[in-house]
Amino acid sequence: MLYIIGLGLGDEKDITLRGLEAVRSCDKVYVEAYTSLLSFGLSDDGLSRLQDLYGKPISVADRETVEEKAEEILSHASGSDVAFLVVGDPFGATTHTDLVVRAKKLGVKVEVIHNASVMNAIGICGLQLYHYGETVSIPFFTETWRPDSFYEKIQRNRQLGLHTLCLLDIRVKEPSLESLCRGKKCYEPPKYMTINTAINQLLEVEEKHGQCAYSEESKCVGLARLGNKDQMIVAGPMKDLLDVDFGAPLHCLIIVGETHPVEEEMLEFYTIKESCA
Repeated sequence: MLYIIGLGLGDEKDITLRGLEAVRSCDKVYVEAYTSLLSFGLSDDGLSRLQDLYGKPISVADRETVEEKAEEILSHASGSDVAFLVVGDPFGATTHTDLVVRAKKLGVKVEVIHNASVMNAIGICGLQLYHYGETVSIPFFTETWRPDSFYEKIQRNRQLGLHTLCLLDIRVKEPSLESLCRGKKCYEPPKYMTINTAINQLLEVEEKHGQCAYSEESKCVGLARLGNKDQMIVAGPMKDLLDVDFGAPLHCLIIVGETHPVEEEMLEFYTIKESCA
């Protein structure tokens, strides 16, 4: 059996009881470590904390392991119970869907144990979940690569009056372009996009297209470390959020569409207040 188990968003204790029971019954346990991370994923003792609570040695599965060496995971699952741990919910990333498809084609039984993800936890800001349009990803720009396919999706959402969740880029164990050109992989240090960087890139793309999909006055909600005790939620115009220090990752951004009075009332608790002169 291959168990694909959501870990939630906070710390090692956010796993469900059903998920914990499954982990403890497995012969081998992997934790996926590149589409997202728990708060302790940034600390030196993060993996040991997982192992101490779950009572199992855990292997870290990076992008290369999951996308290029999935057969290794599935070969274990064909003859024993294997747990594959995913931050958030198991199907928050298409990579995990691919793993399920491969398992089923090989005749490996799969059981999925769900958990909270950013896709539903964003409800805490007060914007109603059924009032969102298509979710977009904002990748890091480079000098030679500045993709902007997200612009049309945001524009379409805004035309329909819908909110847009922007998931911000995470680069973990990514080979540098220079090393790939040399034929030898050398990995860049981990990099996590901030809300400030995302807004700067969004405004750059708006300036390029000039179709008024949004502007520096557009109301947004910035969320950092969602699901953690020190989570941070700030609402306000893009230009005001640029000056906010959201602290450690992970960050995400919501571009607000048309709002209901109840949504506005909730957003008010997080809105930047102008100081009196």
